[in-house]
This record gives sequence, C-alpha cells and structure tokens, in this order.
Amino acid sequence: QVQLVESGGGLVQAGGSLRLSCAASGRTFNSYTMGWFRQAPGKEREFVAAIRWSGAITTYADSMKGRFAISADNAKNTVSLQMNSLKPEDTAIYYCAATTYWSESFSASRYPYWGQGTQVTVSS
Repeated sequence: QVQLVESGGGLVQAGGSLRLSCAASGRTFNSYTMGWFRQAPGKEREFVAAIRWSGAITTYADSMKGRFAISADNAKNTVSLQMNSLKPEDTAIYYCAATTYWSESFSASRYPYWGQGTQVTVSS
C-alpha cells in the first residue's frame, strides 16, 4: 500500500522560503513519477511540479519556474519541493502525489496516490 506523507508547511512572510518534503513508502518507486499539487480555498487543484523518481526529468507549471525546485532523494524515498520568493497567492494546501505515468504528469487525474496535504500560508 502506497503511503505519502507531506511535511514542512507553515506560515511564512512574503519573499520567504519553505521546503516541503514527501516521504513515500509501500512500493519500489524507481519507475514512478512524483508530483506536487496545490489547492487554495475555492479553487481547483493546481499542478506545481513533477519529477521522475530517477531524478533525471522534471517539469514545472510556468508560474512556478525559477521560484520552485523539485528534487528526489532515492536513498531516503523522499521528494522535496523548495519554494523561494513566496507570494501571498502561493497560500494553499500542498499535496504530494504518485503515479506510474510521465505523460500528462501535470494532470491530477493521472495520480492514483495522494498524501493528506500540508498547509502553506504566505502573509503579506
């Protein structure tokens, strides 16, 4: 059974940084894609970034490029999301997700496995 557990959320001022982590267990994830999504109140779930577990391929939503960085630590079965230059509009619950697909990795419907989410709040 796949389990994904996010951590690292919190309250930060605009311009600050946070590092989210997702601990994965229950499978061998070598052939998996790990994604980060976020959902703000009253809005649809939004793609943030994805990484092929091997770490060789990453993709980002255009609005996150240059500010966010996704990485994978195979030894620790952990995927991280480094978020810099945070803005109030980045406030959301951030979710980690896993799928065996790479194509359309920006689509939440591709991911059968989800964590419980971690709250990120950016104050102005």
